Amino acid sequence: MAKRQTTALPPAHSAGLDSEVIQLLPYFSGRLLPGTPMKRTAFLSLLALVLLGTGTASLPKGRKRRDPAGESDAYGLLGNYVLGPDNYDEVIDLSNYEGLTDYGDQLPEVKVSSPAPPTRVSSTQSTVTPRSLSSKPPTNRLTTLGFLDSPGSHDLPTCLVCVCLGSSVYCDDADLESIPPLPKTTAYLYARFNRIRQIRAGDFKGLTKLKRINLSSNSISSIDDDALRLLPELQDLILPENQLGALPALPTSLEVLDVRQNRLRSSGIQPGAFRALEKLQFLYLADNLLGSIPGPLPLSLRLLHLQNNMIETMQSDAFCDTEEHKHSRRRLEDIRLDGNPINLGLFPSAYFCLPRLPTGRCC
Repeated sequence: MAKRQTTALPPAHSAGLDSEVIQLLPYFSGRLLPGTPMKRTAFLSLLALVLLGTGTASLPKGRKRRDPAGESDAYGLLGNYVLGPDNYDEVIDLSNYEGLTDYGDQLPEVKVSSPAPPTRVSSTQSTVTPRSLSSKPPTNRLTTLGFLDSPGSHDLPTCLVCVCLGSSVYCDDADLESIPPLPKTTAYLYARFNRIRQIRAGDFKGLTKLKRINLSSNSISSIDDDALRLLPELQDLILPENQLGALPALPTSLEVLDVRQNRLRSSGIQPGAFRALEKLQFLYLADNLLGSIPGPLPLSLRLLHLQNNMIETMQSDAFCDTEEHKHSRRRLEDIRLDGNPINLGLFPSAYFCLPRLPTGRCC
């Protein structure tokens, strides 16, 4: 049997071993691979031993990390390795390819409020359309609540400035200068201790359910004639501690009228102003500037307070009908004239129809 010719392998050194192994690959591939399966197995075993011994499973020390800023060619030199299409996958770790991608030419993530994950949009094509805002914000006025339309009210709803409880509106000590717009369902209004100076004709327009108005301790000096006359359900009108010099036309449904501590004069009460008030029961006119007892008075009256005025005299028919001697006013039990200069003893015939004599100075 002829001897097989063998070729000695070059010695392996620790330094530069990678390049030597690469140079030996053609030698082994040309001599061992074309042979029998046993030769191919011996070649693969020898190659595995070489790789394990030299540590070529890891990257060479001379290999550097890819620098996106300085790299101009994908097939550049890395240490002693020459990259090419055949061994590109050995150097580049394709499992972490996304981490090496350069996103410098793309826009940052666009965050949206929907549950969908954030998407990346390019600078040339964007799916987000800028929203144009109107220069005038929407102003939806709740007319059922009412709004303060005075210059200093800043268009606040009445029920934010005042307290609305059911059909009652409480605007006490709210620094008001006029009657605020009220809900249509208002039945009871309390606006005491404010600075209201005037009641206008349209202040209570459309408030057909209004039963009580209490404007005590304001600065009201005038009331338009049509401001109260058209209120069909008004029963109590409370206006003490104001500056009224005259009374407006009053609704016939009125039961209580309180205008104490004003500046009422007899000339400010129209003749027969109380005659048509067939439901009036309580009339408070004390602490004014009246010079006489207003009349005629309705038969429904139960209380009449006129103390602390300027009344000096009295008509004989101020309380009773002199032509009807059987006339009786049994309901009118409380008449006060104290604090006036009048002498009640000088007018005995004026009380014959009353169940009780008036209270005041006598004799």
